Amino acid sequence: MSVCYNKLWKLLIDKGMSKTDLIALTGISSRVVAKLSKNETVTTDTIARICSALRCDVSDMMECVSEEKLSVYGHYKKY
Repeated sequence: MSVCYNKLWKLLIDKGMSKTDLIALTGISSRVVAKLSKNETVTTDTIARICSALRCDVSDMMECVSEEKLSVYGHYKKY
């Protein structure tokens, strides 16, 4: 299982925010945002900061998915 942050990016779109706005609002670094973009692990402090700033729950910004669902190969393998 891996963590997927696609919900976070949708949430930002729904709120009319950019990744730069997220950095300014939370104080997280661009390096952390890059890790989120790649569905890499981040600290729980980072997750808590984002949830607090966006006034959302953890489940509103991330979910656990199988590795196969994250990979391009897994996507095309179905077809």
